[in-house]
Amino acid sequence: MCRWLAYSGSPVPLDELLFKPANSLVVQSKHSRLGAETTNGDGFGVGWYGALPTPGIFRSTEPAWNDSNLRELASHASAGRVFAHIRASTGSAVQQTNCHPFRHERWLWMHNGLIRDFPAIKRDLAMAVRPDLFPLIQGSTDSEVFFMLALTYGLEQDPPAAVAAAVAHIEGVGKSHGIDYPLQMTVATTDGDSTWAFRYSSEGRSRTLFHSTDVTTLRTHYPGNVMLEQLSDDARLVVSEPLGDLLGAWQEVPEATSVVVHDGEVDFHPFRPTDAAAATS
Repeated sequence: MCRWLAYSGSPVPLDELLFKPANSLVVQSKHSRLGAETTNGDGFGVGWYGALPTPGIFRSTEPAWNDSNLRELASHASAGRVFAHIRASTGSAVQQTNCHPFRHERWLWMHNGLIRDFPAIKRDLAMAVRPDLFPLIQGSTDSEVFFMLALTYGLEQDPPAAVAAAVAHIEGVGKSHGIDYPLQMTVATTDGDSTWAFRYSSEGRSRTLFHSTDVTTLRTHYPGNVMLEQLSDDARLVVSEPLGDLLGAWQEVPEATSVVVHDGEVDFHPFRPTDAAAATS
């Protein structure tokens, strides 16, 4: 499938996230430990928030381990909120418009997983996208249509409710076509101020997802650790798989759970699909 990370905290050089950790995202692009595939070489993308109102994105169809432009960018750019994604295609074309993260105004979105039998239900799902959003679909992935459905259901107002409604819609369409387990997902989305992440699958066996332990707690256990000293107290990561082997640094996000990260606080809530009518009743 794919691997991704979502960072928030004080600005850090991008290479501290993408290249330097022992199990960095670039390492995972060739040797993922916990992914459905070992290799995630069908492109990559990085999104970050800087001085402009909307986030910047850099996406490429090159494998992350083979892109000199990514290494150059990562060694010079710093940001306090970063989304990064390495892609293993589930069937759609290897092209820049299919690389994550996807962007709409201030929002970023990335997805690991798949909408099962997407070609068979693509039309039904796309026709449910809000008319003003439909022309903005640039690629051919299930992940981008998923993003547009979440926006259609109110992502900008209430992300957990919108994602729950989008998931309910996808599962309803899938099951109407005889698909037993329509959706597999870990999703991250952000407006540049908060990050929301979701771990869910129709069969109840979702792809892996972890969050980092509180930095102040880790400093207590590992005094003198240079990496920990450089991070701000509010630094948090949500990742597909741990970036290193530091004991106690990573906690698994439970199955069917949503995570919200804001100002260094991490909160967890049960996640289940909820149709839009039920959510507003």
